[in-house]
Amino acid sequence: MQRLWTAHYDAGVSPSMEFPDQVLPDLLATTAAHYPCRPALRYYGATFSYAELNKTVAKFAHALAPLRSGAKGVVGVMLPNLPQTVIAYFGILKTGAAVSPINPLYVEQEIVHQVTDAGCDTVIALPQFHARLAPLVGRTCLKRIIVTGPEEYLPWFKRLVYPWMKRRERSRDVAPISPTCIRWQQLMKGPLDARPLSVAPNDVALLQYTGGTTGTPKGVVLTHRNLVANTLQCHRWMPALRSGEEKFLGVLPFFHVYGMSACQNLAVSVAACLTLLPRFQAGEVLKTIQQERITVFPGIPAMYGAINNYSQLEDFNLRSIRLCISGAGPLHPDIQHRFEALTGAKLVEGYGLTEAAPVTHVNPIQPADNQRRSRSIGLPLPETEAKIMDVETGSRELPIGEVGELVIRGPQIMQGYWNRPEETRAVLRDGWLFTGDVARMDRDGFFYIEDRKKDMIKSGGENVYPREVDEVLCRHPKVKEAVVVGIPMGLRGELIKAFVVLRDGEKTTAAELLDHCRKELAKFKVPKKIEFRTALPKTVIGKVLRRVLLDEELQKRRADDLQRLEADEPS
Repeated sequence: MQRLWTAHYDAGVSPSMEFPDQVLPDLLATTAAHYPCRPALRYYGATFSYAELNKTVAKFAHALAPLRSGAKGVVGVMLPNLPQTVIAYFGILKTGAAVSPINPLYVEQEIVHQVTDAGCDTVIALPQFHARLAPLVGRTCLKRIIVTGPEEYLPWFKRLVYPWMKRRERSRDVAPISPTCIRWQQLMKGPLDARPLSVAPNDVALLQYTGGTTGTPKGVVLTHRNLVANTLQCHRWMPALRSGEEKFLGVLPFFHVYGMSACQNLAVSVAACLTLLPRFQAGEVLKTIQQERITVFPGIPAMYGAINNYSQLEDFNLRSIRLCISGAGPLHPDIQHRFEALTGAKLVEGYGLTEAAPVTHVNPIQPADNQRRSRSIGLPLPETEAKIMDVETGSRELPIGEVGELVIRGPQIMQGYWNRPEETRAVLRDGWLFTGDVARMDRDGFFYIEDRKKDMIKSGGENVYPREVDEVLCRHPKVKEAVVVGIPMGLRGELIKAFVVLRDGEKTTAAELLDHCRKELAKFKVPKKIEFRTALPKTVIGKVLRRVLLDEELQKRRADDLQRLEADEPS
């Protein structure tokens, strides 16, 4: 069964690759040398050429390095998709430090955990995030905050109206000037220092936080070598990409490793023009695709579904799109077929996880037999190995067609979890990453995800780890026990429902518990429904049977569906 999948690779995709001893800023520098005048970034009418972007990155790096006493360490980036996000990413890496992206939706408690666990001494953030970060300065390792606004790289005429627009929306927050709060524009006023900065391929480039198989967020350690390898693997998978000609849509958030690697880094490696959008709004995305003549659109199923169902879709010409890779969840065939019919593009499903930088599997773009495997995550990328192991011990490889745990090995696999040796040993065994996903492989080497070994919930395109929500609910003084489950809601992902047992003699409401959750959890993690119970189903050793609760919900839905069908039948 050794790499039998390579027989089904697209024409022009070689299974063998060699990876250069490069660091991520080398990708940008090489592209800038070959395509200096090529547009690198587009942002609401503003344009950076690759030469300008590379120079700005160097300027930021040389301004940041002495500020942090030249220490490598870790720098947090808490930004949506802006030019500063790309500049900060490559600039931080150029100093030899690692980047730790922080989800802008996080509340203070979640930020505290990541900043302290990663050891961030500096965080780059929007002014409106300053209030959540400022209390950390002095009582954690955080020493300074660099603030930068969305308007700073807008064309001059848009900068003039931006303050008025933000006042109208009542959302313009101004961070106070202080020794611990530095303005991006002030930092960038210094001269460019051409001295080289030291960084090596095996240096840590990214600390990407994920819940993994438990509810406690852990830093996934990815080196420059890991991330460069995955970028080049993705490029190899798509030989039709035309260097210096493609136009990528950058609406996937770059604070997720999927957007960072499969969109930002890949675009830079092929000298593509990357058009940035800070958030997904279907109308704005459609307008951008038409105006910018976007050719490559990495996304998630919900994005393609929203476009398919947009009420004024006929007003837009989307025929410029050639290629779309969908990740972060299963791609429904109906969405795939509808989107391809609308655009003429190829939309294929891939698979990955943070611990693999992240892409490991993708479906062929142009399958030789012209047949697609419905609901398959595809084939392992070049130089990636995958197999199915028994779930119970993880020591026995299973034959074709049997269901077990998906394990993966390749140059993109993480070094481990930051300062978590025991948890690292649990998932990294002899170079193989045990994904926690239950899967099978067919006789042609196509893989299919069947279930989750871990209890992760997909809510609004984000990963939610039930244990974290359970613990927040249990911290409420009136709550004795609590457990949450993810109820499948079709194209909308999963709805988070909590089951709560109150302490003896206590009374409360769902609204009170939801308010409690909103103070400690990002919006996408807050349950949508709460059901009060007198007891929870448990094993003989006292472990709550989460699956029993989910099965009850699914059974209720089936009964409701049957009742509706019977009501609709003619008498």
